[in-house]
Amino acid sequence: MDFLKETVDVILHLDAHVNAWIGTLGPWIYPLLFLVIFSETGLVVTPFLPGDSLLFALGALSATENAELSLPLLAVLLVAAGILGDAVNYACGRYVGPKVFTSETSRLWNKDHLLKAQAFYDRHGGKAIVFARFVPILRTFAPFVAGIGRMQYPRFAFFNVSGAIAWVLGFLIAGHIFGNIPAVKRNFHIVIFGIIGVSFLPVIVEYVRAKAASKPAAGA
Repeated sequence: MDFLKETVDVILHLDAHVNAWIGTLGPWIYPLLFLVIFSETGLVVTPFLPGDSLLFALGALSATENAELSLPLLAVLLVAAGILGDAVNYACGRYVGPKVFTSETSRLWNKDHLLKAQAFYDRHGGKAIVFARFVPILRTFAPFVAGIGRMQYPRFAFFNVSGAIAWVLGFLIAGHIFGNIPAVKRNFHIVIFGIIGVSFLPVIVEYVRAKAASKPAAGA
């Protein structure tokens, strides 16, 4: 329970926590940030990491006076982390994924999340790789499902690179521009809630659509 409270506190006050980490780690903060973004996109077992809100907070911190974070360096490093993460996730899906889908239970993977990601992928095709970048959980599972579906790698790579650039730069620049507006700084936790809420909207829409589509079949 204490771990959960601490995790929520970190997510809602990322600006303060990242500032503290910078003070402790100095330039080693960059490898840590690379690892977080890589893990959220590349490891199916870590979909809970705060990608969107972290990127926004980093953008905001890069705009402060005497900022210790370089926006250009963050952009290059974290785009690379996102691309590499999805590439690794795709490879895992291609070579390990079929075994996961054929097993009824798994201690490492949530099969329900995989099935939802597959439905999202089936609906949107290759564009799902880009769309999913902006949706927590789906962001982690979409490249895995693309690997299972054996999407041609050059096609996957195009969507992977495009999605990583749009996602990372979009949130970094938004944080850089808006993160230090006094009203945003005073209510940073509310902004983080808003980012999380908006990010989950596509999941909610897909869920409602699936429920609506299943009603006629259930009544037939």
